[in-house]
Amino acid sequence: MPAPSPPQQPGPPVRSTAGGLLALVRAGRADTRADLRRLTGLSRTAVTARVSSLVAAGLLQAGEELASTGGRPPEGLRLNGAAGVVLAVAVGRSRSQVGLFDLVGDQVAADSHDHPEGAHPDELMPRIVSRGAEMLAGTEAPLLAIGLSLPGTVDDVHGTTLESPVIPAWDGVPLAPYFSSLPEAPLVLGNDADVLARAEMLGPGPLVRDALVVKASTGLGLGIVVDGRLVRGRLGAAGEIGHTKLEAARALPCRCGATGCLEAVAAGWALAARLDRPDRPVQHVRDVVAAALDGDPEARGLLRESGRHVGEVLATAVNLLNPSVVVVGGDMSGAFDLFASGLRESLYANGTALATRDLRLHPAAHGERAGLVGCAALALEAVLNPDAVDARLVARQPADSS
Repeated sequence: MPAPSPPQQPGPPVRSTAGGLLALVRAGRADTRADLRRLTGLSRTAVTARVSSLVAAGLLQAGEELASTGGRPPEGLRLNGAAGVVLAVAVGRSRSQVGLFDLVGDQVAADSHDHPEGAHPDELMPRIVSRGAEMLAGTEAPLLAIGLSLPGTVDDVHGTTLESPVIPAWDGVPLAPYFSSLPEAPLVLGNDADVLARAEMLGPGPLVRDALVVKASTGLGLGIVVDGRLVRGRLGAAGEIGHTKLEAARALPCRCGATGCLEAVAAGWALAARLDRPDRPVQHVRDVVAAALDGDPEARGLLRESGRHVGEVLATAVNLLNPSVVVVGGDMSGAFDLFASGLRESLYANGTALATRDLRLHPAAHGERAGLVGCAALALEAVLNPDAVDARLVARQPADSS
């Protein structure tokens, strides 16, 4: 008897507002008005009215004829990527990336700059804003939102970081005022591991529905995707695995001030410190990865060992959440095969047989751009979610009726 097919994963709930219809088109679940009627149960008249309002607002394009199975070809619908842009900013310990993306998520412009470790926001943010202003000068599309990621826990209500041992000078500093010279647009903050997870979900519908996304770089973090939704926790601190206690790290000091943390034996800063010596200076985990790719046996061993330690902690999350995939992003993903070999070893040794039976491991879909793409996804969700779209259409009504 053949094995039963796995159950079909349901899509996200369908909303019948104009914003809900746009979400269906954006997710690739609807290409025509007929698709929208089928998915929402709305009448032809109701769908036509909502589509017309989206077209009038510039968010939806209609008119391209799709292939017909008989009779008149249906009129296609698609998100108008040119209706606006979002600014994406990914700030790390020693590097910042800035990019401009259209509403479809396609990159318009991007750059990457190194900066001094521990740079104060007063020093770094004006340069970031200047880079963003230069990119905006090259487009006529309006700026609709700014997505900014930072290492550590963020307070997205007040627009600050809460606790970040990587960039402690940023804690409690309001970040929105730095962008005041740009066209007015909402600032949306995200944790660096969370935006990596968002990058995996950006595209024609979620690429993953149940996933653990490991940020393996200077620090260690985890983005958690359950049923196509990002899990952030009460204070946005879900996935802070780097400071989980581990027997192998017992008594070793961590940069957070405690001892025995996973980061003390597996984070990029710890690997760099172990590999650094007078005849071979190593300042960053990127140097460890470069050495490993050049065949340095010590660097290769350190990356495999890091994967094993991370996998030991991650196995508990796999047993609890039963994801379909573990994604590895961050600088260590540049040596994915080495890191993943250690990760796979301890995951399968400590995970249950059922939770690991179909588990897949793969590198972040967007490589070194994953953090930047995730910041764009963060901003796009802020302006294209159904509530935001519906509010935008309501705000247009007085002008349209005058």
